[in-house]
Amino acid sequence: MIPNKSHVTDDQFHTELIPDKPEEACGVFGVYAPGQDVAKLTYFGLYALQHRGQESAGIATFEGEDLHLYKNMGLVSQVFNESILQQLKGDLAVGHTRYSTTGSSRIVNAQPAVSETRLGPVAVAHNGNLVNTAELREEMSRRKFDFVSTTDTELIALAIASEINGGKDWLEASITAFQMCEGAYSLAIGTPVGLMGVRDPHGVRPLVIGTLGTNPQRYVLASETCGLDIIGAEYLRDVEPGELVWITEQGISSFHWSQKPARKLCIFEMIYFSRPDSVVEGESLYSYRMRIGRVLATESSVDADMVIGVPDSGIPAAIGFSQQSGIPYAEGLIKNRYVGRTFIQPTQVMRESGIKMKLNTLKDVLEGKRVIMVDDSIVRGTTSRKIVKALRDAGATEVHMRISSPPVTHPCFYGIDTDNQDQLIAATKSVAEIQEQIGVDSLAYLSWEGMLNATKQDPSTFCSACFTGDYPIDVPETVKRSKLMLETPPVKA
Repeated sequence: MIPNKSHVTDDQFHTELIPDKPEEACGVFGVYAPGQDVAKLTYFGLYALQHRGQESAGIATFEGEDLHLYKNMGLVSQVFNESILQQLKGDLAVGHTRYSTTGSSRIVNAQPAVSETRLGPVAVAHNGNLVNTAELREEMSRRKFDFVSTTDTELIALAIASEINGGKDWLEASITAFQMCEGAYSLAIGTPVGLMGVRDPHGVRPLVIGTLGTNPQRYVLASETCGLDIIGAEYLRDVEPGELVWITEQGISSFHWSQKPARKLCIFEMIYFSRPDSVVEGESLYSYRMRIGRVLATESSVDADMVIGVPDSGIPAAIGFSQQSGIPYAEGLIKNRYVGRTFIQPTQVMRESGIKMKLNTLKDVLEGKRVIMVDDSIVRGTTSRKIVKALRDAGATEVHMRISSPPVTHPCFYGIDTDNQDQLIAATKSVAEIQEQIGVDSLAYLSWEGMLNATKQDPSTFCSACFTGDYPIDVPETVKRSKLMLETPPVKA
């Protein structure tokens, strides 16, 4: 096993600015490809999924019963190099890129999570969030397991190990373990004999299957289709809610272990999280995002000189808004795409002088113009307020903000890192109050119905709890109370 060498201390690992967006939990990747460089394939797969998590990255490979593991804090390109990848030998691999939702940003919480069993090691890469973590941790403690992390992913690995050590095989043990888990989980799991892909009964988080070559056929698992595209894999299908796919030298087999699967894909995957070139139901998410921009223009257009998008996630909707409204689209904001997450903090003097590491304005484009600014969401409102001020400082005479999703009024318990409810601006303020606080001339959100109808799919197959508070998977009261306000949020005007 390759030793881990963390190059930052726990208290050094901070973001340059606290993101004013919901943050996705993770990206997972798995590949079964005997004879191929599975570590390098996984590296590139994680590179394509980097947008799903920037805190840590890890790869585990299996060479028979020998597990090779390397994980560390930082971006995929910071964690791995040629020397490390050459040591990760094997016929199958699982990889992970993480943004913490359970457990803090520490090296011990980096994934894949590994546990030893009587049949050899198991490595688990997890996207999602369990809601019964406390009960599962108590049960694993009762079964005499020690914990090395604070993540729910380790609990999944330990649950599998416990069932295997009790005499079950890989499939039976894993299915029993999944039936102990409540919440959202899409998993890529490596074992000495095969690779598993698993989704919870509601399929809250995405997971797709791809094929790599035909003679012999090799298989790939990824959170999104962009993770397949980068290595030349062909999309086969999605892992279905409540399904386990088992990939071995005999090929791929499927087991539907849940008796009541009911698809509830996170609608924010469609709006924001997944890469725009990823495909859902045969269509790129870029197309969906342009479509919700058109709906937004139909619902709330306003007289203006130009439409701009907040890079990068607001741009497709802004283009759709422009096409529908007939108002020209322009670039008024430029994003520094190489900032990412940094360990180096600006000095106080730099902060006070208005350091602009992420966005800069095009003054000659904006000066004297009435601007419609389209973004995908407002969470706390802090970033929106700064961008609006920057547009006005650049000479915009009016700034109208349009949001291509409804107001975010409730926290997520299924794998998105959202603030507690009292920190969500739309949970405590009306649209008019938000408009005043962020300093725009007008503000309008996409309707809930418009958001769902634009998917061209059955609206009941999506989770939109962050907009409605209607949680499709029961959340224990103690967990709810940790994030929800005791008082009912105000009715929006």
